Amino acid sequence: MSAYATVEELAEYWRTMTESELTRASVLLDNVSSEIRLYASRLGIDFDTQVSEDTDLETVTKSVVMDTVARILNQSTTDEAVSQYSQSAMGYSVSGTYLVPGGGSLVLNRDLKRLGLKRQRYGIMEVFDVNED
Repeated sequence: MSAYATVEELAEYWRTMTESELTRASVLLDNVSSEIRLYASRLGIDFDTQVSEDTDLETVTKSVVMDTVARILNQSTTDEAVSQYSQSAMGYSVSGTYLVPGGGSLVLNRDLKRLGLKRQRYGIMEVFDVNED
């Protein structure tokens, strides 16, 4: 299966990339596209068919894939990928939030929401009294 966006589209959308970034971007575009397909298939959705039938969904999918790859390429590969960091003094406190801890999911919940693959659910659960006659 092909990626939902190409390296050329990413360079046009985001910025000119170095040779090593182009190589990484090519792999990441495939990985992110596969992760979206896999998530959709677990929901029983043939995402490729939906994308081919809806030009707006195709555009949003391409945007999500390119945003995700750009976010990953912006992360430092030499230092820890921390999105927020705080320090304290006399109480000796340090904390930080890692962007993609342990190489976890590349696609975030907000990306899945943009694609319509993650929705807020609501419902009612009836509770029955087991001692009821």
